Amino acid sequence: MNISALRTSFDPQEVGQEMYALIGELYPICRSITGDGIRRTLKILQRYIPLQIHEVPSGTAVFDWVVPKEWNIRDAYVKNSKGEKIIDFQKSNLHVLNYSIPVKRNISLTELKEHLFTLPEHPDWIPYRTSYYKEDWGFCLSHKQFLELRDEQYEVCIDASLKEGHLTYGEYYLQGKTEEEFLISCHACHPSLCNDNLSGIALTICLAKYLTSRSLRYSYRFLFIPGTIGSISWLALNEERTSRIKHGLVVAGVGDPGKST
Repeated sequence: MNISALRTSFDPQEVGQEMYALIGELYPICRSITGDGIRRTLKILQRYIPLQIHEVPSGTAVFDWVVPKEWNIRDAYVKNSKGEKIIDFQKSNLHVLNYSIPVKRNISLTELKEHLFTLPEHPDWIPYRTSYYKEDWGFCLSHKQFLELRDEQYEVCIDASLKEGHLTYGEYYLQGKTEEEFLISCHACHPSLCNDNLSGIALTICLAKYLTSRSLRYSYRFLFIPGTIGSISWLALNEERTSRIKHGLVVAGVGDPGKST
């Protein structure tokens, strides 16, 4: 796909197709609250708007929170006694507990089960789980697959790193006739989840591109940030600007017919 920009005219079908194409490109990326996944995502968004990318070092105090270590993952799997990959990160990045520490060992089924997550009420679904602020490791799988596990030895591998780095977020500012701001933010930290995160990213990019061509009363600031810690970090580093914010909107879960809140 080679899209240089979303259109500034709003033909619903054309704009919808372009947002859908952007979601399709972003979907495979394994994002988290830090790391190369969110950087790669923001770099793609720079094709649409002149997004400024900020890096906040690990260990930075942001109010009573601290920016965590940076997490990156290359591969992860669980192999059975025959050497077959029965859980494979390469097939779905949801299979890994997001922010898992590195691990490579052979363990029993009993021990493995202590690190497995399922949704019994939805036996065919792979759940999404995180462990941002507690060092742990784990795998997510369908409950149907969980019930098929045999009592044998398993090889577990999570090829990941958790070390000093940065929290990354994107910012785009449009100057209006006044200094009063309308702040629009969306989360850019979840992995392959279309409605939660990706629908918000696509709609926010579309809105930012459209407003770029308009005469504006308010100034508009768009933030593409990791959930919770990203918002806290931006606020802690931009307290002097908050008095200008007169309106705000968090764009999330806009891919279904849910109600605005």
